[in-house]
Amino acid sequence: MFGNYLIGLREGLEASLVVCILIAYLVKTDRRDKLPPVWLGVGSAVVLSMAFGAVLQFGSSQLTFEAQEALGGSLSIISVGLVTWMVFWMRRTARHLRTELHGKLDAAIAMGTTALVVTSFLAVGREGLETALFIWSAVQATGDGYNPLIGAALGLLTAVVLGWLFYRGALRINLARFFTWTGAMLVVVAAGVLAYGVHDLQEAGWLPGLHGLAFDISGTVPKESWYGTLLKGVFNFQPDPTVLQLVVWLLYLVPTLAVFFGLFGRRARAVAPKPAA
Repeated sequence: MFGNYLIGLREGLEASLVVCILIAYLVKTDRRDKLPPVWLGVGSAVVLSMAFGAVLQFGSSQLTFEAQEALGGSLSIISVGLVTWMVFWMRRTARHLRTELHGKLDAAIAMGTTALVVTSFLAVGREGLETALFIWSAVQATGDGYNPLIGAALGLLTAVVLGWLFYRGALRINLARFFTWTGAMLVVVAAGVLAYGVHDLQEAGWLPGLHGLAFDISGTVPKESWYGTLLKGVFNFQPDPTVLQLVVWLLYLVPTLAVFFGLFGRRARAVAPKPAA
């Protein structure tokens, strides 16, 4: 549940901040007549995201087992790619998000009402679609249809409250630091989703090595135990991964976190020869 709470919180807070920035800018510049198109775009993005999630859930249930596993594995890998891109993008642009949105909003206002609706729709819709896809992938990975959704809903609710507090000026935090640490935790969650996506593709027959286990500690960490459930819910931990799952997990997690925190760049600067005096 915690992993999905984190997804809902981070993606929801990003969307909430976008909406708050757009609304506050229009109010401060005395252009309240432009608020309805913005809310129309935001509402349309929310509806589309919910519809997308429903299509994924109910559409996949009509497929054969192999097709379900192939679809689940493919979408899990796609969702990991999207979330990874989003994590790096937000870490890079968090400090300049307000200025960037103000520029886009001014351009949309100059172009007309339709452009304003489209701008707010795209600003929120991207996060909504990413959230729906990633949460669906996490639900498929855990095999639990309720707790992940509850966690994500609580995360989104928290994000809405925080967004409102931001708008009212009652809450101030270092957004760059917040998105850095939540982004790092999301990378860990994404690594687990990626590993489960690989397992799904193995069960679908798209990838080899389904029965080649890297290790099996099910006796020590039973899947049905409270701590096994906790590890699975937070980190998508699996006590009996295949060799391919473990390799993919390591190849994604280690380099991604290293690049995310800039370890490679720091190390290069540390070993760089000093210029001669």
